[in-house]
Amino acid sequence: MPKTPNVRLTADRLRQLAHTGADVTLKRLRAEIIAIERAFPELRLPQRRRVVRQSVKAATTRTRTMSAAARKAVSARMKRYWAERRKAQAKVK
Repeated sequence: MPKTPNVRLTADRLRQLAHTGADVTLKRLRAEIIAIERAFPELRLPQRRRVVRQSVKAATTRTRTMSAAARKAVSARMKRYWAERRKAQAKVK
């Protein structure tokens, strides 16, 4: 009986394999949905609903980034805000 090498799966490798498997399954399901919609066109989502689903997907995948100048402006605003709060707390005591 041949011995198999002692292969250890790291968490990263296991996650990568799971991601690959999920990707393949998702593609297979999408292909099946397309085949069903072609066979039964009346089951297809209305065009309006598909557009809404696509726009929601686009909105959830969008990430907003702040420029360095914007981060600096926010930092300055928050420093002023917290300085005023500390000053107000000192007056109350």
